[in-house]
Amino acid sequence: METSIAATERAWDARIAHLLTKLPDRLRSGVGWLREPSRRWLRLAAAALLILGGVLAILPVFGLWMLPLGLALMSDDIPWLKVPLEKIAGGLERLWFRVRGVRKAD
Repeated sequence: METSIAATERAWDARIAHLLTKLPDRLRSGVGWLREPSRRWLRLAAAALLILGGVLAILPVFGLWMLPLGLALMSDDIPWLKVPLEKIAGGLERLWFRVRGVRKAD
C-alpha cells in the first residue's frame, strides 16, 4: 500500500513539474520562488487565501479556479493532499480525453 501512495505522490510531483514548464517565464520564476522551502508560511498563507477565494466564487472578482490552485500550492507542505489531488487530476484528464475523443499517448 505504501508503495502505491509513494508512486501517486511522485506522479503528482511530476504533474506539477510538467505544468510549471508551461507557464510563462516570469510566472514560473514567481511560483518557483514561492515553492522554496524557506517560504513555507508565506506559501501556506497564499494557499489559504486562494482556497478562500475559491469558496467565494460567487463574487465577481473571485473564481472557482482559485480552489485547485490553492490546494496544489498547499500540497507542497501537506503531503497527504498529493494522493487525492493526483487521483482527481488523473480522472479529470481521462474524462477530458474521452469527451474529446482523443487517445492519450502513454
